[in-house]
Amino acid sequence: MTSRPSIAFAKFAAPKKGSVFVLAAEGGGLGDAAKACDPAGALARAFPVADFSGKFASTVEVLAPEGTSVDRLVAIGAGKVASLDDYAWLRLGGAVATALRKAAEVAVILDLPELQPDGRQAANLAAGILLRSYGFDKYKTRKDKEEGQSNAKGAETKKAEAAKPAKITIHCADPSAAKKAFAGEEAVIDGVLLARDLVNEPANALGPVEFAARAKELEALGVEVEVLTEKEMKKLGMGSLLGVAQGSPRGARMAVMQWRGGKAKDAPIAFIGKGVTFDTGGNSMKPASGMEDMKGDMGGAAAVTGLIHALAARKAKANVVGVIGLVENAVDGHAQRPGDIVTSMSGQTIEVLNTDAEGRLVLADALWYANDRFKPKFLVNLATLTGAIMVALGQHYAGLFSNNDELAGRLFGAGQATQERVWRMPLGAEYDKLIDSKNADMKNIGGRYGGAIIAAQFLQRFVKDTPWAHLDIAGTAMGAPASEINQSWGSGFGVRLLDRLVRDHYEG
Repeated sequence: MTSRPSIAFAKFAAPKKGSVFVLAAEGGGLGDAAKACDPAGALARAFPVADFSGKFASTVEVLAPEGTSVDRLVAIGAGKVASLDDYAWLRLGGAVATALRKAAEVAVILDLPELQPDGRQAANLAAGILLRSYGFDKYKTRKDKEEGQSNAKGAETKKAEAAKPAKITIHCADPSAAKKAFAGEEAVIDGVLLARDLVNEPANALGPVEFAARAKELEALGVEVEVLTEKEMKKLGMGSLLGVAQGSPRGARMAVMQWRGGKAKDAPIAFIGKGVTFDTGGNSMKPASGMEDMKGDMGGAAAVTGLIHALAARKAKANVVGVIGLVENAVDGHAQRPGDIVTSMSGQTIEVLNTDAEGRLVLADALWYANDRFKPKFLVNLATLTGAIMVALGQHYAGLFSNNDELAGRLFGAGQATQERVWRMPLGAEYDKLIDSKNADMKNIGGRYGGAIIAAQFLQRFVKDTPWAHLDIAGTAMGAPASEINQSWGSGFGVRLLDRLVRDHYEG
């Protein structure tokens, strides 16, 4: 993995070495603490030359500035100060990380002409630095062939120096408040990064068994984790989930994660994730082009796992259950066939007309299990479920389907606050009848049009009357557009969104 920078907070002081970052308001204005880092006014002279006006996330840099011993002075545009919300501070942190280059010692002066950012804002900027600094290079090997490096000892030294993480000190008005706020934010960021790691892993390294083992590691944070085997799931009657897994020699697992941070007698809230660790499409095989991306078809399970990590790490005062159904949809002589009929844990029978509509089959049993066992206040499932949602919404919003207006409204609000945005899509009897089957209780597809809606209607048949929401994250969990806080193929979408939902429910 790329080296993670260390972050500390301190009172304002003019740094003596390293790289110094300051914020400039729109119009190019610097705060007093920022000006103190540039006694010779090098930045003030550079701004007009670089046509720098403080536009949001724009930068200007001065190397070896006159009048100071620091190596670099970098100004980052903060835009209009009145428009700086939580997400803007994350993005500014991302802009800092982008401009770090190979700096080993960094000072960030958090000061603006009309604003001294508070602890929460400082923490958000720090969180943005960590999010943007993430990279997945676990499987890259480096041959030490640097120019002019002829001996192995020298090459090893250079490699060690290159891998050394940056030390970042954020100078702000209230370091104690910033440190306290950052402790909670860092826990959430760790959850996001865990989700990114899981999505980015190749399928040969992360199958159902390996994924379940990663979930089991959350026990170190105080999470209760059970892993159901195929034998146990068969005994529970999970024919829908197991039917998807039967073509793979790697088996199936269901990981059940419980965080008990709330009142003992309070019913939990439950999050359910689709965890198809690789999806060939089964006998209804996908085209070869782009199939390699199907290692990310467990983005929902990754988000749920990352969320439980975040809640446990920040000691959330909440009772939360995470259930992830883990399978590989492979092809061999044992694989499920189009036309097969399976019996779900609910007792409802399903005619499988397309083996590539497998995620809903996994979720059917996972949803029923979570609802039946834990009697939650509400259920939210996440799944990279349909390409149809990408046709409807592109890759900037996840699809939201719900049987409960209040829950849908809370998710929309959490999405706006975190900018992990969701957009509500319809459900209705007209769509539901499209999955009625003449041979079973239902079929797993319903025709050419409205594919994302039909998938949601299918899932709704497995939640009874419990308030429920389905998030189709096919366009946002993997291969989503890069941003100031994410350059990774696996985005970790859903962790910050659902953490905010939990905060609002228990703390808001």
